[in-house]
Amino acid sequence: MPDVTTSAVIPADADTVWRMIRDFGCLPTWHPSIAASELEGGALTDQVGTVRRLTLGDGGTVRESLVALDDRERRLTYAILESPFPVRDYRSTIRVHPVTSTGESFVAWSVLFDCDLDDAERLSALFGRDVFGTGLDGLVSYFSPTG
Repeated sequence: MPDVTTSAVIPADADTVWRMIRDFGCLPTWHPSIAASELEGGALTDQVGTVRRLTLGDGGTVRESLVALDDRERRLTYAILESPFPVRDYRSTIRVHPVTSTGESFVAWSVLFDCDLDDAERLSALFGRDVFGTGLDGLVSYFSPTG
């Protein structure tokens, strides 16, 4: 089972960054590869069990379910229900930590998933660099004074 983690320092305090991330419907606001997000059935953005349908920049779609949301730990976990990626048991967690010396945030985005052995390296790079790395870069840009 591949286990991938990507991280970045975000130029905003942890509470501010967490408010953005914990909103399960606002991924297109800061992730440049996500064209749209729709919550199914009128669900709340912070309700465990909420399902979002993401439209990717290339037109593909991904359905994800909010599995856990912990405000105290600033941690959100979601699972892929349907996607164009050949994965099974995909569980991803985003966690926000304060960088107390600078007032910034450290965000770690990780995933544990199962797939065929032939796909493991390619999918690990895809999620780590293209999904998480691009998303974290988007967060940095969103919170940058010039962003």
